[in-house]
Amino acid sequence: MFIILLMGTIILTISIIVMTLASIISKKTFNDREKSSPFECGFDPKSSSRLPFSLRFFLITIIFLIFDVEIALILPMILIFSYSNLIMWTCTSMIFILILLLGLYHEWNQGALNWSM
Repeated sequence: MFIILLMGTIILTISIIVMTLASIISKKTFNDREKSSPFECGFDPKSSSRLPFSLRFFLITIIFLIFDVEIALILPMILIFSYSNLIMWTCTSMIFILILLLGLYHEWNQGALNWSM
């Protein structure tokens, strides 16, 4: 038991010494103006990197991702059809598709799918 405790202490001490030395050696203390500035092909940036983007593109992307995940959930239902109870499978599928259709109707009703306003 004493040998295990001694070996653990030695390993812990060596690990702490190595981590401390690595931390001290790897510190960079000088700040260069070129290294602190954003990189843009070696030139100074002419405009802000925070350009405004269309919220329509973002909304369409989110809607696409939601329906893409839902299709990934629908596809395994076809494989499960032969292994499950027909009534339970039909109820589950219909409820899931009903939720999808209600979501699509809500997006359509809110005007999220209209590109031009």
